[in-house]
Amino acid sequence: MTRILIIQGHPNPAGRLGEDLAAAYRAGAEAVGHQVETLVLSELEFPLLTSKAEWEGEPSAGIATAQQAILKAQHIVIIHPLWLGGMPALVKGFFEQVMRPGFAVGAGEDSIGWKTRLDGRTSRTIITMGMPAFLHRLYFGAAGLRQLRQSILGFVGIHPNRATLIGSVEVMSDKKRDAWLDHVRRLGRQAI
Repeated sequence: MTRILIIQGHPNPAGRLGEDLAAAYRAGAEAVGHQVETLVLSELEFPLLTSKAEWEGEPSAGIATAQQAILKAQHIVIIHPLWLGGMPALVKGFFEQVMRPGFAVGAGEDSIGWKTRLDGRTSRTIITMGMPAFLHRLYFGAAGLRQLRQSILGFVGIHPNRATLIGSVEVMSDKKRDAWLDHVRRLGRQAI
């Protein structure tokens, strides 16, 4: 049994493919006994950080709760749309708030370098987009995904960081949509 945290990062998830993907992953995971918690970022209230002092300060109650959910999780699933080549500001702002010093990283031995504090966790990022996914990877180099995988998750010790890119969502047939939901349900059963 794996403890899974699903982070739903669409700023307006109601009726979106991302909401259905989160439900499919959860259903697959729970069907085989995994424990699943879902965090809907649009329901959290937190300000954007505007200074180093704010980043080093105490988190809001909602962010502190999110940090505890991350600590309990063994596997983290992040679902968000592609906006302007990357994650929506809501998702980036969330990670800036949650990955504070002392929580995600801290001073290394003898205060030299840093020590990651979220080692042992894995992740899967599921990104929906209007463009074909292969074009996002090939032409744009999946820059937004790389930022999340390397500069945020990998930096704090979460790995491996797998990804699923789902493109052409605005023109997707019902058959293709159902196939993606089945695929994500299987990922949930496997907790990957």
